[in-house]
Formats: sequence, structure tokens, C-alpha cells
Amino acid sequence: MRGEMLSLLPQLRGFARFLTGQPAAADDLVQETVLRALGALEQFTPGTSMKAWLYTIARNLFYEQARKGRRERDVMSDYALRPDQAESDTGAGEADVLRDLNGAIWQLTPRLREALVLVGVQEMTYAEAAHVCGVTVGTLKARVSRARAQIMEYMQAGNGGAG
Repeated sequence: MRGEMLSLLPQLRGFARFLTGQPAAADDLVQETVLRALGALEQFTPGTSMKAWLYTIARNLFYEQARKGRRERDVMSDYALRPDQAESDTGAGEADVLRDLNGAIWQLTPRLREALVLVGVQEMTYAEAAHVCGVTVGTLKARVSRARAQIMEYMQAGNGGAG
């Protein structure tokens, strides 16, 4: 089980990065997630999704930390104001599109953003993502649909902001 957990760390870090918006905070969140998971390994049910279990722990930790004083909106707005760091590997036009998409994603509410990231980026099934978020599959599908619609609206408006 520890080997499976280790193999999921890059994906978990990606998810943590979308939650926190900051590489250092994402690393801290992953570290705390792994510590909690190792401490509760006997609670993991063999045959179920280790990925969903870890993502649930990470998500719960993130919101727990937010409630303890780190206001999530401050974290997200701080990240959204920074220039896109992916520019160096792309041409100017591609960099603009990536920056616009990045801005669109960060305009979403945290709940919509996490649903979209779990399904679209982390390639979880709707059922796995719903489990991570603690909602029904229908609710998760609605969140993903709303997120996609808002991103399209934002991109069509030339990143004028839809949120």
C-alpha cells in the first residue's frame, strides 16, 4: 500500500497545487496528507481507490487549514496576480492562451475549480471525484458543467472575467 501511495505523489501534488495555488503550500499539503494517511493506514479499505482516499485527506486538510485562519480567497487572488510561469516553454501566442486559461480557472469558485481539476486534470471518474468532494455524482457533474461553461464564457469575453 505504501508503494501505491508513493506512486500517486506526483498526481497528489498537482491536485494540491490547484487547491493552494502555491508550490510551497502544495508541498506542505502533500507532506501533511502523507503523514495523516500513514497514521491512518489501517482505516484504508483494501480494494477501494487509494487515489480517492488520499485526495479526500488532502482536500479535508486544505479546508481545515483555511478555516484556521488562512483565507482561501487571499491565497487564490495572490496566485492569480502572478505572471504565468509556463511561458518559457511556449511561443508567445500559446503563452497568452495558457495565461488566459489560467486566469479563467482561477476565476472559478473553489468548489467548481476542484471539481473541474479532479475530473479534467486528475482524470478521476465522476464517482471518485464525488467521493473526494463529499457530494453526489449529480452534484459533481453539475459543478463540472458550470465550471466548463464559466471558462468558455471567460475565454470568449477575452478574459474580461466571469465568476
